[in-house]
Amino acid sequence: MLLRAVFVAPVAVLALLLAACTGQAPAPRPDTTARSTPSPQGSGTSEPDPGPAPPRTEVLVLGDVMLGRRVHDGQHPVRPLRHLAPLIGEADLAVANLECTLSDAGPPQQGGDSFVCPGGTLRGLERLGFDALSLANNHTGDFGTRALVETVRAFDGSSIQAFGAGEHRREAGRASVLTHEGVRFGFLAFNAIGETHAATRTTPGALSVRMPPRTGPLDRDDLRHVTGLVRELAERVDVVVVLPHWGTQYTHTPEPVQSDVARALARAGADLVVGGHPHWVQGFEQVGDTVVVHSLGNAVFDMDFMSQTMEGVALTALFDGAELTGLRAVPYRMDETFAPVPLEGADGRDVLTDLCASSIPPRRVRSRPATPGPLGPCGAVVRG
Repeated sequence: MLLRAVFVAPVAVLALLLAACTGQAPAPRPDTTARSTPSPQGSGTSEPDPGPAPPRTEVLVLGDVMLGRRVHDGQHPVRPLRHLAPLIGEADLAVANLECTLSDAGPPQQGGDSFVCPGGTLRGLERLGFDALSLANNHTGDFGTRALVETVRAFDGSSIQAFGAGEHRREAGRASVLTHEGVRFGFLAFNAIGETHAATRTTPGALSVRMPPRTGPLDRDDLRHVTGLVRELAERVDVVVVLPHWGTQYTHTPEPVQSDVARALARAGADLVVGGHPHWVQGFEQVGDTVVVHSLGNAVFDMDFMSQTMEGVALTALFDGAELTGLRAVPYRMDETFAPVPLEGADGRDVLTDLCASSIPPRRVRSRPATPGPLGPCGAVVRG
């Protein structure tokens, strides 16, 4: 009963427009009832019935979720997410980056920065309504190879799909494929920060791309492997979403190489790219028809040493059929228990200002024009 009472608390979904935004509202959920267009008077004919509108799918993406260390207070392991529970539960599909292991069967590899989730975490995330979780980050390997494998295997009996890490590179590159009303969504993730070993053909780890600022110059072979996976996935699903773990910590400014990699992902067929790891929000970029969000910031993390690490946005991508038609961003700030609480008024506007200030103008992908409008860089932050 306590868990139920905690999770039904209402969330005030923030609807803010910044000066940089377009001011256009998101498309309403389409009416799926087919109807004929009346014929002009006296024409004796009618236009063809257009049929039902495509199904609307709302995909919620959260940033870095770390439920260990000082976050866990001995109560229910996912209690810090209680204020976002309605957003998670109402989404048609909900995904996030899980930044703590589900096993500590090995020595800590990063000292006090080795993160293990408390017992019961996976069951709690299931009850919240998550559908898939990325393990492609620099903390999945915090307790070594055995713990990484045990973390991956913990999902075998779960309703949540894991992606981005595995017992070998083939498993680490296996997408999570989820279907909503006949529309197939594929999710891939990769780690560019290191620390978690890169999966190889025979050894466990995360799907990885070596790139600045942490793992050397951009490795074109790594990138070709990932874009090949994106291309293959795009041939068997309707929508491709990629979650890179990349960038420089504690800045709103993306590394230039992130845009280079985003363009490669867009060319390969990614529809939406949503990054993590910087611990601060970083802006939008539009590459042809592909929308890139460089960082959503922390969702749950015990980083109370600066205000920006306690803030982030929950992103809802709106798809009509396979078409990305709008985005909704709900800013939040963690409280003293590291629970993210949605913001209203000037506080929320400040978080969105940081997001918009680091957004990048639209770019072209080969011959595809970048289309401004509701999917423009910060015009994507629409009323919701």
